[in-house]
Amino acid sequence: MKHALSASAALMAGGMSLAGMMALPALAQDSLTFTSYGGTYQEAQRKALLDPVEEEMGITIREDTLTGIAEVRAQVLAGAVTWDIVDLGVNDCALAQAEGLFEPLDYSIISTEGFKDTAYAETWAGTIYYSTTLAYNPEYLEAKPQSWADFWDVENFPGARALQNTPGGNLEIALMADGVAPEDVYPMLETPEGIDRAFAKLEEIKPDIAVWWTTGAQSAQLIADGEVDMESIWNGRLDAVKASGVPAEQTFNQAILALDCLAIPKGAPNKDLAMKVLGRILAPDLQANLPALINYGPTTSLAFDEGKITEEQTAISPSAPENIALQLPTDPDFWAANRPAIQERWDAFMTQ
Repeated sequence: MKHALSASAALMAGGMSLAGMMALPALAQDSLTFTSYGGTYQEAQRKALLDPVEEEMGITIREDTLTGIAEVRAQVLAGAVTWDIVDLGVNDCALAQAEGLFEPLDYSIISTEGFKDTAYAETWAGTIYYSTTLAYNPEYLEAKPQSWADFWDVENFPGARALQNTPGGNLEIALMADGVAPEDVYPMLETPEGIDRAFAKLEEIKPDIAVWWTTGAQSAQLIADGEVDMESIWNGRLDAVKASGVPAEQTFNQAILALDCLAIPKGAPNKDLAMKVLGRILAPDLQANLPALINYGPTTSLAFDEGKITEEQTAISPSAPENIALQLPTDPDFWAANRPAIQERWDAFMTQ
């Protein structure tokens, strides 16, 4: 007892109690770091997902921000991982999986009921859907464009146009504009002839593209200011334009359906807790919270059965059953395998 009292006294003298020392390991195990893209998106994630999980599980979820796969890669390769859960675009997730940057997910803890097969993989699972849609100014155009073939039809649908400055999505759009059925787009892109056909179709429309946009904010400003009459745009950005009172519409027909996904970096300090948190974040009842805060679609269809998503929100949700059926889901494995070569050709295309 004397030695125990002496040890306790020594700790107290150093400013720390035995209770405090014993609490440290528990604290480390009851907290983790969630990392996403910041802004209104991460604010919505905090309210819809993180706050409920913190309260339910009695844990602390710290937050950080990233810009893409490079930061995850740097931490993993350095063996200095500080993040437990990361949010990345699905193409980055596929590439990270190929590079071995993620921990395998435990699907006995994480349910994928209601998920499409393309919405999860061995090491990542989709957290939101978003769409690249065809948007237009209904006050300028007499007829409403409803397909990418209409976007290419400059005679019947005149006006200034804009597309994103990236090959991802545009090659798929070009093939659909050229009459390729959505289900045949990726099989065709797997061939050199398909790549050539997509770029040839892009060459046709290139003289009529007033702007090649690089950010979501820029795409929204283009149509809000009337600088373009028709463009590709992320569905949430177009919703914000409409909410501001600008006449603008979009169609989900032939839209490119994409995902953000969640994953656990290899060597995450709180892997086991992160797995449990992912299980809750991806559950239908919490996914159903997000559309009220930001118009991204839940990745499990069961979220629409929770009674939280209104009819108005469902009508404009990219993953609502009626909307998702009209779209082409992006193929992250294709882009993980082929992006470097295609990007090089895209850069040449843009400088010609």
